[in-house]
Amino acid sequence: MSRERDARVARRGRLGLLAVVLLPGVIQAQPAPSCPSRPEVGALVSDPPALRSVRGVLRVELDYRSSPGADGQMHYCYVTPQGAEAPTLRVQRGDLLILALKNELVPAAPAASAPSMPTHPATGECAATAMSPVITNLHFHGLSVPARCHQDDVLHTLIAPAPTPFEYRFRIPANEPPGLYWYHPHVHGFTNAQVLGGASGALIVEGLDLAIPSLAGLPERVFVIRDQELIHPDAIPVQTSSMPAPMVMRDPEGDILNTGTGGGKPAKDLSINFVPVPFPSYEPAQIRMRAGERQLWRILNASAITYLDLQLLVNDELQALGVVALDGVPINEDGDLRRRALWQSHALIPPAGRIEVIITSPPPGAKASLVTRTVDTGPAGENDPTRPLASIITDPDAPPATEHLDSTPQPLRGSRGRWLGDVEPVRTRTLYFSERPHDPGDPHSRTDFFITLEGYAPKLFDPSSKMPDVVVRQGDVEDWIVENRTMELHAFHIHQIHFLLEQWNGIPLQEPYLRDTVNVAYWDGKSAQYPSVRLRMDFRDPNAVGTFVYHCHLLEHEDGGMMGVIRVEPRRQQVRR
Repeated sequence: MSRERDARVARRGRLGLLAVVLLPGVIQAQPAPSCPSRPEVGALVSDPPALRSVRGVLRVELDYRSSPGADGQMHYCYVTPQGAEAPTLRVQRGDLLILALKNELVPAAPAASAPSMPTHPATGECAATAMSPVITNLHFHGLSVPARCHQDDVLHTLIAPAPTPFEYRFRIPANEPPGLYWYHPHVHGFTNAQVLGGASGALIVEGLDLAIPSLAGLPERVFVIRDQELIHPDAIPVQTSSMPAPMVMRDPEGDILNTGTGGGKPAKDLSINFVPVPFPSYEPAQIRMRAGERQLWRILNASAITYLDLQLLVNDELQALGVVALDGVPINEDGDLRRRALWQSHALIPPAGRIEVIITSPPPGAKASLVTRTVDTGPAGENDPTRPLASIITDPDAPPATEHLDSTPQPLRGSRGRWLGDVEPVRTRTLYFSERPHDPGDPHSRTDFFITLEGYAPKLFDPSSKMPDVVVRQGDVEDWIVENRTMELHAFHIHQIHFLLEQWNGIPLQEPYLRDTVNVAYWDGKSAQYPSVRLRMDFRDPNAVGTFVYHCHLLEHEDGGMMGVIRVEPRRQQVRR
């Protein structure tokens, strides 16, 4: 770490330790609430603490904070009254979730004459303040709960620092697919920084063992993989061959561009359950298991911009991963309840994606590791090289998993009706990703990011706009073709609903599962046809009624304008657009 960076970190640390309290005629300083300390490099990976519902209700209290960490990064955290960070929320279908979120972020260097921030009483209305670095909210990613105040609204719910918490209160739908979801902040313009700082946690809708009875009794682990700014940004990549390290090139946002080599300096560091695996040495975290044990691993890519392509290696040989759920939805076959696993040698997970897999621990003495392979994000994309995440160590004294699936599950009853792939769409729309320099005359100008409905001019997302970009009717099913007209990978995501991937670059697919996030390949800059996906969008659920967003889930792109608004009208209203 350079002396200049040491000084910057020290200054951040001093500022982050004090909160200024304005009293009549007096300015007093008191310690600001801080985030818990996080694990050291090479530490044992522990599961996040779990909070589960009792008699149909899960009550959660979370304080939202930020403070400088020992690694020199600004940490953002969700902390329980007991001091636990980023708990996993475990609910049953039909449960009531009551979450009190208290925003304890501290405004930077407030002046004595500065006006007080508006507050959010627990029973107050949404939209009580403007967006700023100390404003937050929560998005319950993947859940099909309504986009309403106190539920899953991110357009108008803006929670300012206040002595009283803001209350989220909603019921998990009775037909919500059992699986892995997550929660994170979603304030336009500030989401990237908060998620990079660690503001994320897992949410599990129980019942995957009911959907897939073969999972009965399996131990389960939850792994949240996050990215963050490089701890050692000035370090030189470790040489693994006689070839020189690739030149470090940066985009206007300062991110390290894809080298196309599979190596080099990454754009971001990674961690697994907060155990950092920093560049350049990549000392892996440790996962301890008993030899020959089968487990269900629930893996969340909570990264802001980093793609993962996970592999399990034993003695340098690939091991099969039994995929049983993707993006919170169990694997099925055309809606048939006879669920099964898909066995794959690797699992590509975009930012915000989730995957649930069956793995078998290695035999005693074997060398085993969880790695992420390089992902080709395009010439304008970030560099995501091959690197280890964790060493898997077999130990007869390894502590047993704290969570197990039900050993005597009953078959899951109820579904969302007719399989989405069998429903004819009422219309087809085309949308596209595009980019351009904010100032075309300045080669160092930041990039503006767009997602645009075909036939309209690209425009940056405007949170103050009252006009939706797309209007549909509840009950409809549509096909959306999403094109990528840029030279970097994008990840399309829509709130409140899941969709079926029907075509990849024009090639028909028969995927037996739904998604809420999907990659769209990058354009090579010369082909006449743009890369695209064709998605069957499901607006049949009454909980989809309302106004919500779709966007690229590379949060730097989302904050930079690559987001649109959709309004789902009640079934009785006529859609004109």
